[in-house]
Parts: sequence; structure tokens; C-alpha cells
Amino acid sequence: MSKDKNNVLQQDLEHRMLHGLACEWENALWVLDPSYRKRLRKPIFSLGDLKNRWGSWTGERREICLSRDLVLNHPWDAVQEVLKHEIAHQFAQELLAADGEPPHGPTFMKACQLLRANPKASGEFKPLDERILGDSTTAEDKILVRIKKLMALAQSKNQHEAEAAMAKAHKLIEKHNIDLLKRDEDRHFISVFVGKPALRHFREENDLANLIQDFYFVHGIWVPAYVLEKGKRGNVLEITGTIQNVRIASYVHEFVKRYVDAQWVKYNENKGLNRYRKSDFAVGIIEGFRSKLKSQRSNKRAKGKLSLVKVKDPLLKKHVSFRYPRTTSIRQKGLRRDRDVLNEGIRLGKNLIISKGIEEKRRGKGLLIGNGRNS
Repeated sequence: MSKDKNNVLQQDLEHRMLHGLACEWENALWVLDPSYRKRLRKPIFSLGDLKNRWGSWTGERREICLSRDLVLNHPWDAVQEVLKHEIAHQFAQELLAADGEPPHGPTFMKACQLLRANPKASGEFKPLDERILGDSTTAEDKILVRIKKLMALAQSKNQHEAEAAMAKAHKLIEKHNIDLLKRDEDRHFISVFVGKPALRHFREENDLANLIQDFYFVHGIWVPAYVLEKGKRGNVLEITGTIQNVRIASYVHEFVKRYVDAQWVKYNENKGLNRYRKSDFAVGIIEGFRSKLKSQRSNKRAKGKLSLVKVKDPLLKKHVSFRYPRTTSIRQKGLRRDRDVLNEGIRLGKNLIISKGIEEKRRGKGLLIGNGRNS
């Protein structure tokens, strides 16, 4: 490819990214009181080769500049986080009269509170994806290591050993979260995208979102997000929870999606079934896996090994209510299903075993905890 063509492609990509930042600026204002939304004017957006910082707000030019490295090499939720931080600087200066205060003074902090922005997302602060994947030695991270070891055992070719390892991993996840609630300690929550922003999401994606919310101690919500490939606004699933729970839930989300894709290729060979039948198949797998997890949980609780009360985290609920002050529920239309395809998916889902086997990587992809071969 010629240098000139590369330059044209780079310019086109950056143009779409700048359009995306403008769209995200508008999305970020929805949490504000209407009186603020009407008065805050859209700034100029630019990309730059910034050093020692991820973004900047320049009041004289009314310009928000983000690091080219950030937007090209990190997932979009990490870009959103930095953008909101810079919007808070704009908001503080233009509407809250922060002139004369330090850059991160009390008025800026108030702007962050109103915008639900991270006041630390600047300077040498690590982007969202790097913070989540960073090594740590807390008690919670040691639990995560134990879970990863059990997932490694779940790769066993012996079905009984694999099933037992996965059951132990899920037992440990639930016990750990119940213990956290009993200790009633303060918890730090984080929000990340799982899957990719898209203009349309198939019905199995909603089922999978509900599954990880019901069994992996995170809260999921569909949020507006720019779809870079299409140059339009779409939405994406964002999950909120402790770093450990977010990593586990994201891993399961990606694992199930890959499992569905792999099994569908085998099932649909020489059948020529359309995309709607793949949704039937995927929904079946998720239903089958849900019934398996539900059965495991019921058995443990019947034996008195876990609480019979449904586990709810009041601090997580409070955090989510603050982060998303206005939400609406969407009811899906009932669609005609192919029972044979659905039942085959259910059968496979009941045999699905979550194991360690997806490469640990998050540059615009899923947030994973495994390392090794693809499943």
C-alpha cells in the first residue's frame, strides 16, 4: 500500500474518531440538569501527540484535545473516561466560573460529580484497560488467582473433573461475594464495555447480558456509544462491579460468545441456516448454561453451603443509581423460534464448561482473565 494511501486512510480514521468524540460529548451531557445542557456549547475537538497526559482542555481556543495514542490504541470506554474528564474542565470554566482556582480545584471536582466523570483520568493516570489488567496483591486478587487455577483445571478432558472444577470456581465466586457483603466494607466499583458498540444487537446478546448479571455479581446496562466502523451512534453493554467481578464476568461473556460461534459453525455445516436461526441456537446455549448454573447454585444452597437469600450488593445498587440517574426498560418483541435449533443449543449449553483458555488482552476487545489457547 502506498504512503499516500496510508495517509488518506489515517486521515479518514481520525476524522471518524473526531466525529465520535463530538457524539460522545453530547452523550456525556445527558446526566446534567437541562439548564446546564442548554448553556454548555460544543467545543472544537482535536487529536495530538501529547506527552505525559491523555487529554487537555484549552479555554482560549475552546478546544478538547485527546492523545492520538489513547484513541488509536485503547478501547473506546477508556477514551470516554478521559473525554469526560476534559468535559469537566470545560464545564468548570465556562459554567461554574472556576477561573483562578487550581486545575483540579473544588469547582472542577463539583463538575466531575455532576458529570459522573473520573477526576483522576489525566496526566500519568493509567487508562481504564491498563488499570483493570494491572497486577495487584490484594486479597481479592488472590481470590481471582484461585479462580483462574480452577478454570485451568476445567480444561481437563475428563468430563467429571472439568465439571467439578467449574462448579468449585463458581462456588468460590459466590462465597467470596457473600463474605464481602457480610464484612460490609467499602468497595471500589468500575465500569467497562463488554462486546463492541453496534447499531444493532441480536436477542441472544440481551440474554447473555442478563446471565452475567444474574450469576457474576455485576450490573449491566446498555449505554450509548459511538460505532467507529459505521460513523454513527449505537450502544454497547457496560457492566459495573468490583474489578475482580468485572474481569470474571467479562471473561465469561467472551467465552460464551466464542463457544456459540464455534458450535454454530459445526451445527450449520451443510444446512445453510440464516442469521435468525443462529440467534435461536445461541439463545438455547445461554438457556442451557443458565439452567446448569441455577441447578449448581440450588444444590449448594440446599446442602447449607451457601446462603438461601439472593445476593444483592446495596453499595453496587447505590453506585449504579448515581452513575445512571435516568434509565428506561426496553421490552423485546417475541419472535418465532425454530424449536429443533433451540433445543440443540440448550443441550450444548447444559454441557458448557467455562475454562481458562482465552488470551488475556484488551485493546478494543473483551476484558479477559485467561491466557493460552482459544476455545
